[in-house]
Amino acid sequence: MRWHKRLLVAGVAGAVAMAASACAGGQVRGAGGTPKPGTGQPAESNAATSGKANDATFVYAPNLDVVTDWDPASSYSNEIIAMSNIYEGLTRYNAESRKPEPRLATEWTSAAGGKEWTFKLRPGVKFHTGATLDAAAAKKAIERTIKVNAGAAYIWGSVKTIEAVDASTLRFALKYAAPLDLIASSGYAAHIYDTSVADELKDGKKDAGTGPYTVDTWQKGKETELTLKAFDGYWGGWKPEQYKKVSFRVTPEITTAWQLLQKGEVNFVPRLNPQLFAQAGMTEGVRTSQRPSFQNLLLLPNTAGGPMKDVKVRQALQLAVDYDGLVAALKGAGQKASGLVPQGLLGHASGMEPKQDLARAQELLNAAGYGPDLKELKLTLTYAQGDEDQKLLVTLLSSTLKRLNVTLQAKPMAWNAQWDLGKKQGQDVFVMYWYPDYPDAYSWFLNVFKSADKPQFNLSYLKNAEVDQAIDALPQLTATDAMAAEQAYAALQKKIIQDEAAVAVPYVQTYQRALSAGVEGYADNPAYPNVVFFYDLKSTG
Repeated sequence: MRWHKRLLVAGVAGAVAMAASACAGGQVRGAGGTPKPGTGQPAESNAATSGKANDATFVYAPNLDVVTDWDPASSYSNEIIAMSNIYEGLTRYNAESRKPEPRLATEWTSAAGGKEWTFKLRPGVKFHTGATLDAAAAKKAIERTIKVNAGAAYIWGSVKTIEAVDASTLRFALKYAAPLDLIASSGYAAHIYDTSVADELKDGKKDAGTGPYTVDTWQKGKETELTLKAFDGYWGGWKPEQYKKVSFRVTPEITTAWQLLQKGEVNFVPRLNPQLFAQAGMTEGVRTSQRPSFQNLLLLPNTAGGPMKDVKVRQALQLAVDYDGLVAALKGAGQKASGLVPQGLLGHASGMEPKQDLARAQELLNAAGYGPDLKELKLTLTYAQGDEDQKLLVTLLSSTLKRLNVTLQAKPMAWNAQWDLGKKQGQDVFVMYWYPDYPDAYSWFLNVFKSADKPQFNLSYLKNAEVDQAIDALPQLTATDAMAAEQAYAALQKKIIQDEAAVAVPYVQTYQRALSAGVEGYADNPAYPNVVFFYDLKSTG
């Protein structure tokens, strides 16, 4: 899970080539109907039905801490799974249509070549604080997020001014052309919230969203860390069969999560290893879900200090990874990467698939003074506790490196601890997942590879002025000249991967989920990794 990202992750992109394959994203099924994308008109009638009351609690079993930051302006990590149900943006990306669809905005228009955007807000929306959503409140939320300038606030980098034209109309003037309807669908930093209570959100006792759920309890560090309850005043309304209660039961070990799912104690496990996933597909009372993602795994070497400061050692590490063997061992849970950007996004570079070459790796290590007949090289590596796929990578890599007289001292860690150590440059190799904040490749480059005096997600600690300049040019280039942007992305990836050897990308994840067979309405949306939109679900048993 990001879950090692944002925390992970930490300009604005323009036109985007959307995912090539997709399945339906969450669709509101409340009173009044779901608006058709861009129109605000009901797609169908959703009059109340006489369904059976659902008193069950939907239990999600993450393997990491659920919440690291309660502020919707700066939140940038695992809490996306909860925050996406508590907060809403102006739009939400629909993975089926591959377009943004209405959320708090019912319709929108652009003008001046994409430099002016006008959004009409949905009437009758209440914040969980009781305040009414209007254009002035939405303006304050976005402006506060920009001012806080944390997490994914960069998504609003194109915004010059925001005007509340009237109570239901929000107008943006941009510095340069950008797809603001897509940007507004971001899983981070796009939340509209009641700013009047923003300073009171840190302890998790309250929230300021408009979403279908509100915070019930939060107990940091506890197994059942977070529970949510239905917000009775939700603008979409409620049907009897929908889940009114949700809990997050932190379960670091996949085998334990699988056992709990079989017992009916949890309803959703976001990740199983290949063996358990295959077993789940044949288990009564359980069903599975599988789809390609925009999420890849990154091995980030410490370019600033220690033995990895030598580019030859970094290149040797890249060549030591058994990419084909790893993908084969994942048995469908991952596919080989080509460059940094997953297929389906503008910037994907074909022909950059990495290959293992142990002979060349040994040559490079020998040139750096290490190798079977030379000095032993010891490298420290941190990865996510409870992530079986990362553990598999580490096991295979440790065995391979041992043949080259390299000892890999790998340590599984809880994300917060791993990230804190990473910000102090406390390891030689940092392993984490990355996915975009909205369906655009810019996120990898700005957050992970742009120079940073205080590392957040630039956990290779790369500092290269030429790379920085190229990254800064991406947003406007993407919005005005897609072909030139493709070339720029390709050149950047060659510079970062081949010349600087600042990352190895073993694979792109294929999401493999398991959930209770009695749950209906779940659809995986890769734009919101690991998120379940609980409002879309109902129990049939």
